[in-house]
Amino acid sequence: MRDEVEVLLVMLDEHLPVPGYAHPGDAGADLVTAVDVELPPSGRVTVPTGVSIALPDGYAAFIHPRSGLAARHGVTIVNAPGTVDAGYRGEIQVTLLNTDPTHPVHLRRGDRIAQLVVQRVERARFVRAERLPGSHRGAGGLGSSGGWDGAADGDDGTPGV
Repeated sequence: MRDEVEVLLVMLDEHLPVPGYAHPGDAGADLVTAVDVELPPSGRVTVPTGVSIALPDGYAAFIHPRSGLAARHGVTIVNAPGTVDAGYRGEIQVTLLNTDPTHPVHLRRGDRIAQLVVQRVERARFVRAERLPGSHRGAGGLGSSGGWDGAADGDDGTPGV
């Protein structure tokens, strides 16, 4: 048996579809645009979805980009993933970004623009300490686990050999 969390929903536009899952086992429910949108090249637009939700305490919803829009048109979400806190009751809006530098993207009212993933979240109690316990990683941060070595670049910014 699968656990489901009840999320209260108000459709601000009754002519739009209720967020739903395209396939069994999907993590994200589809959100659609409530308006026609033109995303200019390298531009961003905040898009209404016509949906308000009430999450139970201990849950948050995260708004993720759609992989098809990203792959075909270069459309992503500026603050991906966007966070909807349990106490938020306003309309869910998504700030889309067109990463294509030359071509606009046209979206029609009702087009799927994002995925809403509902997850249980923990609240942290932050405790001051004089120092942190050791770990195998230590203080290594951004880029410390390896990968592409930018130091090997040529003067023109291309990867070195």
